[in-house]
Amino acid sequence: MNKKGHVLNAALLGIGLAYLLEPAGDETTFATVLEVGVPVTLGALFPDVDTAFGRHRKTLHNLPILVGFAAFPFYFGNLEWVWLGILTHYVLDVAGSKRGIALFYPVWKREFGLPVGVAVTSRQADLVTVLVTAGELLIAAAVIYRADVWASETARAMLGL
Repeated sequence: MNKKGHVLNAALLGIGLAYLLEPAGDETTFATVLEVGVPVTLGALFPDVDTAFGRHRKTLHNLPILVGFAAFPFYFGNLEWVWLGILTHYVLDVAGSKRGIALFYPVWKREFGLPVGVAVTSRQADLVTVLVTAGELLIAAAVIYRADVWASETARAMLGL
């Protein structure tokens, strides 16, 4: 996807996640839109910095970069949502575009993608972006609203209750 697609994805995710986390629709929800949306947008744009150096869809489009940003909050206490922007950037490049990304770069330079993507310049690129984003929000909703049930059921099973 292009920069416009990644920004659209991040903005919709920021709004959608804010309503999933704070569904009241009041000032808390709108504060959450900013708290989540800004870092997700920064993360969504970060991988494409590799267009200025390195090899695009390889240098900053791989699992070691994602793991580094996912671990960052545990060590430094900030950037909690940037990793999600990077992850969704990857998902959009893999599922939404024809080319894919080199997930295991620099060890393996092969690019992985799904056969359902469209060209970045396609008129359907925005529609694909919205569809991928909707899928991401459905997964997020399942995690947010079912995680507590899953955790309690797992704990009960482990305790034999």
